[in-house]
Amino acid sequence: MEKAREKEVKDGYVEKLIKLNRVAKVVKGGRRFSFAALVVVGYGDGRVGYGFGKANDVTDAIRKATDKAKASLITVPLKGNTIPHEMLGKFKSASVLVRPAVPGTGVIAGGAVRAVADAAGIKDMLSKSLGSKNSINTVKATFDAFENLFDAKKVAANRGKSLKEMWG
Repeated sequence: MEKAREKEVKDGYVEKLIKLNRVAKVVKGGRRFSFAALVVVGYGDGRVGYGFGKANDVTDAIRKATDKAKASLITVPLKGNTIPHEMLGKFKSASVLVRPAVPGTGVIAGGAVRAVADAAGIKDMLSKSLGSKNSINTVKATFDAFENLFDAKKVAANRGKSLKEMWG
């Protein structure tokens, strides 16, 4: 169940199920099973979010995770079809290194990072997942890296300069 599943939805967003986990609670009469789902939602224009939902039914867990993902959207600054610069994102013991790539490279990334990059609309990117292999923490580390990327237009505006003045 580790492989990311993609589902196109009518509102123009892409929903990717990264991980579906069945957990058991031992009660007097035996085991009570419930499900935990990790979902990434993206619009393909740099907006992407993740959500983690738990429920007694698979569809309810996925629906809850999707709702949380839509509520937690961030905007990733894009430079063409790639990211503007290299960044290292960290969450607990998971670290994710993301790097821009030349056009035609494609997304070179592992399962969780690839799902986030695809949902965000990134076409060319290199990445390396370091430390923890936990998919939830890897997704959070990827989001940390994407949140800390600089947007050239915003940096120029903060400095009171135009883009041409900064890189002219």
